[in-house]
Amino acid sequence: MGVSSVIPAKAGIHEHLIPASPRKPIRIWMEVGDRDLLNPNVMRDGMHDWVVANENMAKALAAKGYHYQFVFARNAGHTDRTVKQQTLPEALEYIWQGYLIERVKK
Repeated sequence: MGVSSVIPAKAGIHEHLIPASPRKPIRIWMEVGDRDLLNPNVMRDGMHDWVVANENMAKALAAKGYHYQFVFARNAGHTDRTVKQQTLPEALEYIWQGYLIERVKK
């Protein structure tokens, strides 16, 4: 389960915690599939739709000025293997771009 899924919706992270907290020096990469937690009888309470939860997280991050990337994968389920294989290299490059490694003195 990702950070942007069900837990933040229940905890009010999208609505309260991110907007009220100082922006952190982090870069975020998120992915959700349109069949992630696919349930045709899902409750319409804003806490049981992972696509909507990820969209809300992206809106909160954008409003706060975070550097983030949000990938929406069609015909993909939760932790879809094909999507991971296609997106993991780019995700790692995005997350680590510009990261400076401190040299250890011997």
